[in-house]
Amino acid sequence: MKGRQIILDTLRDREAAALLVDGVLDDLLVEPDGPRPGTIYRAIADRPVKGMGGMFLKTPDGMAFLRKSTGLRPGQPVLVQLTGYPEPGKALPVTQRVLFKSRYAIVTPDAPGINLSRSIRDEEARVEILALAHEVMDGPYGLILRSACEHAEPEEIGEDIASVLALATQVMEDLEGKTELLVEGDGPHSLAWRDWTDPADVETNLGGFERLDVLDQIDRLASPAVQLGSGAEMYVEPTRALIAIDVNTGGDTSPAAGLKANMAAARLLPRALRLRGLGGQVVLDLAPMPKKDRRGFEAALRKAFKADSIETALVGWTPLGNYELQRQRGRAPLNWTV
Repeated sequence: MKGRQIILDTLRDREAAALLVDGVLDDLLVEPDGPRPGTIYRAIADRPVKGMGGMFLKTPDGMAFLRKSTGLRPGQPVLVQLTGYPEPGKALPVTQRVLFKSRYAIVTPDAPGINLSRSIRDEEARVEILALAHEVMDGPYGLILRSACEHAEPEEIGEDIASVLALATQVMEDLEGKTELLVEGDGPHSLAWRDWTDPADVETNLGGFERLDVLDQIDRLASPAVQLGSGAEMYVEPTRALIAIDVNTGGDTSPAAGLKANMAAARLLPRALRLRGLGGQVVLDLAPMPKKDRRGFEAALRKAFKADSIETALVGWTPLGNYELQRQRGRAPLNWTV
Protein backbone atom coordinates (compact mmCIF):
# COMPACT_ATOMS: atom_id res chain seq x y z
CA MET A 1 0.00 0.00 0.00
CA LYS A 2 1.28 3.47 -0.91
CA GLY A 3 1.51 6.42 1.45
CA ARG A 4 1.81 6.67 5.22
CA GLN A 5 -0.17 4.59 7.70
CA ILE A 6 -0.23 4.80 11.49
CA ILE A 7 -1.42 1.66 13.28
CA LEU A 8 -2.37 1.87 16.97
CA ASP A 9 -2.56 -1.60 18.45
CA THR A 10 -0.98 -3.84 21.06
CA LEU A 11 2.06 -6.08 20.82
CA ARG A 12 2.05 -9.06 23.18
CA ASP A 13 -0.37 -7.25 25.50
CA ARG A 14 1.60 -4.00 25.46
CA GLU A 15 0.44 -0.74 23.94
CA ALA A 16 2.23 -0.21 20.63
CA ALA A 17 2.20 2.03 17.56
CA ALA A 18 3.67 1.42 14.12
CA LEU A 19 4.37 3.76 11.22
CA LEU A 20 4.32 2.30 7.71
CA VAL A 21 5.65 4.17 4.68
CA ASP A 22 4.55 2.57 1.41
CA GLY A 23 3.83 -0.61 3.35
CA VAL A 24 7.31 -0.79 4.92
CA LEU A 25 7.74 -0.52 8.71
CA ASP A 26 9.50 2.80 9.31
CA ASP A 27 9.04 3.32 13.06
CA LEU A 28 7.83 1.33 16.04
CA LEU A 29 6.88 2.37 19.56
CA VAL A 30 6.29 -0.23 22.28
CA GLU A 31 5.34 0.27 25.94
CA PRO A 32 8.50 -0.38 27.99
CA ASP A 33 8.94 -2.35 31.19
CA GLY A 34 10.15 0.64 33.20
CA PRO A 35 9.23 4.32 33.38
CA ARG A 36 8.64 6.20 30.14
CA PRO A 37 11.11 8.80 28.85
CA GLY A 38 9.70 12.27 29.47
CA THR A 39 8.51 11.36 32.96
CA ILE A 40 9.03 14.25 35.41
CA TYR A 41 9.96 13.62 39.04
CA ARG A 42 10.43 15.59 42.18
CA ALA A 43 13.65 13.88 43.22
CA ILE A 44 15.84 14.21 46.30
CA ALA A 45 19.59 14.69 45.92
CA ASP A 46 21.37 11.74 47.52
CA ARG A 47 25.13 11.70 47.04
CA PRO A 48 27.60 13.37 44.69
CA VAL A 49 29.95 11.46 42.41
CA LYS A 50 33.43 12.86 42.92
CA GLY A 51 35.39 13.66 39.79
CA MET A 52 32.34 13.52 37.52
CA GLY A 53 30.37 16.54 38.69
CA GLY A 54 27.23 14.40 38.88
CA MET A 55 24.91 13.26 41.63
CA PHE A 56 22.71 10.29 42.43
CA LEU A 57 19.10 11.16 43.16
CA LYS A 58 16.24 9.31 44.81
CA THR A 59 13.03 8.96 42.79
CA PRO A 60 9.87 6.84 43.25
CA ASP A 61 11.18 4.57 40.46
CA GLY A 62 14.64 4.02 41.94
CA MET A 63 17.97 5.78 41.81
CA ALA A 64 18.64 8.33 39.07
CA PHE A 65 21.86 9.95 37.92
CA LEU A 66 22.18 13.66 37.09
CA ARG A 67 25.35 14.47 35.15
CA LYS A 68 25.57 18.18 35.96
CA SER A 69 24.60 18.98 39.55
CA THR A 70 26.37 22.28 40.27
CA GLY A 71 25.06 23.84 43.48
CA LEU A 72 22.92 20.83 44.41
CA ARG A 73 23.22 19.62 48.01
CA PRO A 74 22.34 16.19 49.46
CA GLY A 75 18.76 16.20 50.76
CA GLN A 76 17.68 19.03 48.44
CA PRO A 77 14.55 18.49 46.28
CA VAL A 78 15.00 18.98 42.53
CA LEU A 79 12.75 18.66 39.48
CA VAL A 80 14.19 16.32 36.85
CA GLN A 81 13.01 14.61 33.66
CA LEU A 82 13.83 11.12 32.41
CA THR A 83 15.80 11.45 29.16
CA GLY A 84 15.93 7.83 28.01
CA TYR A 85 16.15 4.21 29.05
CA PRO A 86 18.84 3.09 31.50
CA GLU A 87 21.33 0.38 30.69
CA PRO A 88 20.75 -2.81 32.71
CA GLY A 89 21.89 -2.33 36.28
CA LYS A 90 22.40 1.43 35.92
CA ALA A 91 20.57 4.46 37.32
CA LEU A 92 17.83 6.32 35.46
CA PRO A 93 19.30 9.06 33.22
CA VAL A 94 17.75 12.43 34.08
CA THR A 95 18.20 16.13 33.35
CA GLN A 96 17.20 19.36 35.10
CA ARG A 97 16.29 20.88 31.71
CA VAL A 98 12.63 19.93 31.91
CA LEU A 99 10.57 20.19 28.69
CA PHE A 100 6.81 19.95 28.24
CA LYS A 101 5.97 18.60 24.78
CA SER A 102 2.74 18.42 22.85
CA ARG A 103 1.76 18.09 19.20
CA TYR A 104 2.16 21.77 18.38
CA ALA A 105 4.29 23.24 21.15
CA ILE A 106 7.18 22.67 23.53
CA VAL A 107 7.30 24.79 26.68
CA THR A 108 10.87 25.45 27.87
CA PRO A 109 10.91 26.78 31.46
CA ASP A 110 14.68 27.35 31.42
CA ALA A 111 14.87 29.01 27.98
CA PRO A 112 12.68 32.12 27.60
CA GLY A 113 11.60 33.42 24.23
CA ILE A 114 9.30 32.20 21.45
CA ASN A 115 10.80 30.27 18.55
CA LEU A 116 9.20 28.79 15.45
CA SER A 117 10.28 25.66 13.59
CA ARG A 118 12.54 26.50 10.64
CA SER A 119 10.68 23.99 8.50
CA ILE A 120 7.75 26.45 8.35
CA ARG A 121 8.93 28.70 5.53
CA ASP A 122 5.72 30.44 4.49
CA GLU A 123 6.29 33.97 5.82
CA GLU A 124 2.61 34.78 6.21
CA ALA A 125 2.01 31.57 8.17
CA ARG A 126 5.03 32.31 10.38
CA VAL A 127 3.71 35.78 11.25
CA GLU A 128 0.22 34.47 12.08
CA ILE A 129 1.49 31.59 14.23
CA LEU A 130 3.91 33.80 16.16
CA ALA A 131 1.21 36.41 16.77
CA LEU A 132 -1.08 33.70 18.14
CA ALA A 133 1.66 32.39 20.42
CA HIS A 134 2.34 35.85 21.84
CA GLU A 135 -1.36 36.22 22.66
CA VAL A 136 -1.48 32.93 24.57
CA MET A 137 1.90 32.93 26.32
CA ASP A 138 1.99 34.50 29.74
CA GLY A 139 4.92 34.46 32.13
CA PRO A 140 8.67 33.84 31.93
CA TYR A 141 8.68 30.48 30.17
CA GLY A 142 9.88 29.90 26.64
CA LEU A 143 8.02 28.27 23.77
CA ILE A 144 8.99 26.32 20.67
CA LEU A 145 6.32 26.07 17.99
CA ARG A 146 6.62 22.77 16.15
CA SER A 147 6.37 22.15 12.40
CA ALA A 148 2.88 20.64 12.80
CA CYS A 149 1.57 24.18 13.40
CA GLU A 150 1.86 25.01 9.71
CA HIS A 151 -1.31 23.17 8.67
CA ALA A 152 -3.26 23.33 11.94
CA GLU A 153 -6.22 25.54 12.79
CA PRO A 154 -5.33 28.60 14.92
CA GLU A 155 -7.86 27.64 17.59
CA GLU A 156 -6.33 24.18 17.87
CA ILE A 157 -2.81 25.61 18.24
CA GLY A 158 -3.95 28.12 20.85
CA GLU A 159 -5.70 25.48 22.95
CA ASP A 160 -2.66 23.23 22.76
CA ILE A 161 -0.27 25.98 23.87
CA ALA A 162 -2.56 26.99 26.74
CA SER A 163 -2.89 23.40 27.93
CA VAL A 164 0.82 22.59 27.96
CA LEU A 165 1.64 25.98 29.50
CA ALA A 166 -0.81 25.35 32.35
CA LEU A 167 0.78 21.96 33.02
CA ALA A 168 4.29 23.45 32.98
CA THR A 169 3.30 26.22 35.40
CA GLN A 170 1.70 23.76 37.81
CA VAL A 171 4.65 21.36 37.79
CA MET A 172 7.45 23.92 38.01
CA GLU A 173 5.86 25.42 41.12
CA ASP A 174 5.56 22.02 42.82
CA LEU A 175 9.13 21.78 44.12
CA GLU A 176 8.72 21.16 47.83
CA GLY A 177 8.04 17.72 49.26
CA LYS A 178 9.18 14.12 49.15
CA THR A 179 10.03 12.15 46.02
CA GLU A 180 7.07 12.03 43.65
CA LEU A 181 6.20 11.23 40.07
CA LEU A 182 4.67 14.50 38.86
CA VAL A 183 4.06 13.82 35.15
CA GLU A 184 4.17 10.43 33.44
CA GLY A 185 5.81 10.33 30.02
CA ASP A 186 3.66 9.72 26.95
CA GLY A 187 2.86 6.16 25.92
CA PRO A 188 3.16 4.81 22.36
CA HIS A 189 -0.30 5.96 21.18
CA SER A 190 0.16 9.48 22.57
CA LEU A 191 3.68 9.67 21.14
CA ALA A 192 2.38 8.67 17.71
CA TRP A 193 -0.19 11.49 17.84
CA ARG A 194 2.42 13.94 19.14
CA ASP A 195 5.35 13.18 16.84
CA TRP A 196 4.07 11.49 13.66
CA THR A 197 2.38 14.60 12.33
CA ASP A 198 2.70 14.18 8.55
CA PRO A 199 -0.59 13.23 6.83
CA ALA A 200 -1.37 9.54 7.26
CA ASP A 201 -4.20 7.04 7.37
CA VAL A 202 -4.77 5.98 10.98
CA GLU A 203 -5.88 2.47 11.94
CA THR A 204 -7.17 2.15 15.51
CA ASN A 205 -9.03 -1.16 15.44
CA LEU A 206 -7.39 -3.97 17.38
CA GLY A 207 -5.62 -6.51 15.21
CA GLY A 208 -4.22 -3.91 12.82
CA PHE A 209 -0.67 -5.21 13.24
CA GLU A 210 -1.71 -8.64 11.96
CA ARG A 211 -3.95 -7.36 9.16
CA LEU A 212 -1.33 -4.97 7.78
CA ASP A 213 1.72 -7.27 7.93
CA VAL A 214 3.31 -5.39 10.85
CA LEU A 215 3.86 -8.54 12.93
CA ASP A 216 5.82 -10.27 10.17
CA GLN A 217 8.03 -7.21 9.71
CA ILE A 218 8.66 -7.03 13.47
CA ASP A 219 9.61 -10.70 13.51
CA ARG A 220 12.20 -10.05 10.82
CA LEU A 221 13.94 -7.56 13.14
CA ALA A 222 15.14 -10.52 15.19
CA SER A 223 17.71 -11.10 12.45
CA PRO A 224 20.74 -8.78 12.55
CA ALA A 225 20.91 -8.73 8.74
CA VAL A 226 19.67 -5.73 6.75
CA GLN A 227 19.61 -6.14 2.97
CA LEU A 228 21.37 -3.31 1.10
CA GLY A 229 20.74 -4.47 -2.47
CA SER A 230 22.94 -6.30 -5.03
CA GLY A 231 23.67 -8.96 -2.43
CA ALA A 232 25.25 -6.54 0.06
CA GLU A 233 24.23 -6.74 3.72
CA MET A 234 24.59 -4.78 6.94
CA TYR A 235 24.63 -6.64 10.26
CA VAL A 236 23.35 -4.75 13.32
CA GLU A 237 24.45 -6.53 16.49
CA PRO A 238 24.20 -5.11 20.03
CA THR A 239 26.86 -6.13 22.54
CA ARG A 240 27.17 -5.17 26.19
CA ALA A 241 29.63 -2.37 25.39
CA LEU A 242 28.42 -1.05 22.02
CA ILE A 243 26.37 -1.57 18.88
CA ALA A 244 28.50 -3.22 16.19
CA ILE A 245 27.63 -2.59 12.53
CA ASP A 246 29.33 -4.74 9.88
CA VAL A 247 28.86 -3.85 6.19
CA ASN A 248 29.60 -6.55 3.60
CA THR A 249 29.47 -6.39 -0.20
CA GLY A 250 28.35 -9.99 -0.57
CA GLY A 251 29.09 -11.43 -4.00
CA ASP A 252 29.66 -8.05 -5.65
CA THR A 253 33.38 -7.79 -6.51
CA SER A 254 33.23 -4.69 -8.71
CA PRO A 255 35.58 -1.77 -7.90
CA ALA A 256 32.70 0.37 -6.61
CA ALA A 257 31.06 -2.38 -4.54
CA GLY A 258 32.39 -1.12 -1.20
CA LEU A 259 31.26 2.45 -1.78
CA LYS A 260 27.80 1.37 -2.97
CA ALA A 261 27.30 -0.85 0.08
CA ASN A 262 28.49 1.85 2.48
CA MET A 263 26.25 4.51 0.96
CA ALA A 264 23.25 2.17 1.17
CA ALA A 265 24.16 1.44 4.81
CA ALA A 266 24.28 5.19 5.55
CA ARG A 267 20.74 5.63 4.22
CA LEU A 268 19.27 2.64 6.06
CA LEU A 269 21.16 2.82 9.36
CA PRO A 270 18.84 5.29 11.18
CA ARG A 271 15.81 3.11 10.43
CA ALA A 272 17.64 -0.08 11.45
CA LEU A 273 18.64 1.42 14.80
CA ARG A 274 15.26 3.10 15.37
CA LEU A 275 13.21 -0.06 14.80
CA ARG A 276 15.44 -2.10 17.11
CA GLY A 277 15.45 0.60 19.79
CA LEU A 278 19.25 0.69 19.89
CA GLY A 279 21.36 3.51 21.28
CA GLY A 280 24.66 4.25 22.98
CA GLN A 281 28.01 3.88 21.27
CA VAL A 282 27.74 2.65 17.66
CA VAL A 283 30.77 1.45 15.70
CA LEU A 284 30.61 0.90 11.92
CA ASP A 285 33.02 -1.58 10.33
CA LEU A 286 32.50 -0.50 6.73
CA ALA A 287 33.19 -2.26 3.47
CA PRO A 288 36.54 -1.29 1.87
CA MET A 289 36.43 2.01 -0.03
CA PRO A 290 39.02 4.65 -0.98
CA LYS A 291 39.71 7.37 1.58
CA LYS A 292 38.71 9.97 -1.00
CA ASP A 293 35.12 8.68 -0.76
CA ARG A 294 34.85 9.21 3.00
CA ARG A 295 33.52 12.74 2.66
CA GLY A 296 30.64 11.59 0.47
CA PHE A 297 29.82 8.83 2.94
CA GLU A 298 29.79 11.32 5.83
CA ALA A 299 27.44 13.62 3.89
CA ALA A 300 25.04 10.73 3.27
CA LEU A 301 25.17 9.77 6.93
CA ARG A 302 24.45 13.35 8.07
CA LYS A 303 21.50 13.61 5.69
CA ALA A 304 20.04 10.32 6.91
CA PHE A 305 20.30 11.14 10.62
CA LYS A 306 19.03 14.69 10.13
CA ALA A 307 15.60 13.23 9.39
CA ASP A 308 15.75 10.83 12.35
CA SER A 309 13.84 11.55 15.57
CA ILE A 310 16.55 10.27 17.95
CA GLU A 311 19.49 12.56 18.73
CA THR A 312 22.69 11.11 17.26
CA ALA A 313 26.20 12.58 17.28
CA LEU A 314 28.45 11.68 14.33
CA VAL A 315 31.79 11.31 16.10
CA GLY A 316 34.13 10.40 13.25
CA TRP A 317 36.78 7.98 12.06
CA THR A 318 38.95 5.79 14.28
CA PRO A 319 42.62 4.99 13.55
CA LEU A 320 41.51 1.56 12.32
CA GLY A 321 39.15 3.11 9.75
CA ASN A 322 35.90 2.42 11.58
CA TYR A 323 33.28 5.14 12.00
CA GLU A 324 31.76 5.97 15.40
CA LEU A 325 28.39 7.41 16.44
CA GLN A 326 26.92 8.25 19.82
CA ARG A 327 23.15 7.81 19.94
CA GLN A 328 20.67 8.73 22.65
CA ARG A 329 18.91 5.78 24.28
CA GLY A 330 15.53 7.21 23.33
CA ARG A 331 13.85 3.83 22.81
CA ALA A 332 13.77 0.58 24.73
CA PRO A 333 15.68 -2.15 22.86
CA LEU A 334 13.13 -4.31 21.10
CA ASN A 335 14.35 -7.51 22.73
CA TRP A 336 13.60 -5.98 26.14
CA THR A 337 10.02 -5.21 25.33
CA VAL A 338 8.72 -8.03 23.14
